Amino acid sequence: MGDYWYATVLEAHSLDHAVIEHEVAETARRSQVRRQPATDRQLVALGHDLVMTIEEPPRFEPFAADYEDHASTSAYNALYDRPAVLELCGAVTGLRVLDAGCGPGLYAEELVARGAHDVVGLDASPAMIELARLRVPERASFRAHDLQAPLDWLEPESFDLAVMALVIHHLDDRVAALRELHRVLRPDGHLVVSTHHPTGDWLRHGGSYFDVSVIEETWNRGWRVRYWRQPLTQTVTEFNDAGFLIERVVEPLPASEMATRYPDDYELLRTSPGFIAFRLLKAPEERRVAAGR
Repeated sequence: MGDYWYATVLEAHSLDHAVIEHEVAETARRSQVRRQPATDRQLVALGHDLVMTIEEPPRFEPFAADYEDHASTSAYNALYDRPAVLELCGAVTGLRVLDAGCGPGLYAEELVARGAHDVVGLDASPAMIELARLRVPERASFRAHDLQAPLDWLEPESFDLAVMALVIHHLDDRVAALRELHRVLRPDGHLVVSTHHPTGDWLRHGGSYFDVSVIEETWNRGWRVRYWRQPLTQTVTEFNDAGFLIERVVEPLPASEMATRYPDDYELLRTSPGFIAFRLLKAPEERRVAAGR
């Protein structure tokens, strides 16, 4: 789906240590942050044998229309993450693509426009799914589905490419979700993932860079969100545990159009990364067997 980001996320990069501590405290106060260190049970949920029980409604459901309005043209979504993700997708003409966490269909719309044969989108929010259906009425289908549950309605090895844009950090059992995407990708298939840059979360929330913990906060439009912060090492380990190899890593630079439309965001993102994106390759079968996966 995509995240709504605001400039205070990374302002600390340009400040000295004392000011960083002040900014972290102020941002936490304004955002009503509740930090939850990972318990042993939560650490198991990071990628091994935990079966999740879905008890809460989708968190983006209450503000789906507001989110679509924002993400269609915003600096961090339209002119930062979306161009980076689509560039990592490469040529999609004739491909069958899975848009995992499709939100209101902004990425699916672009994939269809670029020649994808068929896009299947899924999202935990029924309201987002309705918006996606309206936005992309042809060569795409959408279904309400929580990524923390198995994709048992999709056939193995049935997609050429999967996209997971600004979604993975909202999931508790990320490895289970990644393994399901691995299962439905063809042997030479790719997964493109974008997420928060770990240094941004660290500088904004403080503590140890190596913390693995849940953040709950209210963003500027009153959107209540929940996501995980973790170091790059943990993210890479989860990709590997799910059977993926990293083909490319991109720390995006802002699109040139942002300099005119959102000059403050442009100057910030030229020097301080907001997101990080990966192009993952489904590991060859012989390598997975050797690794015991």
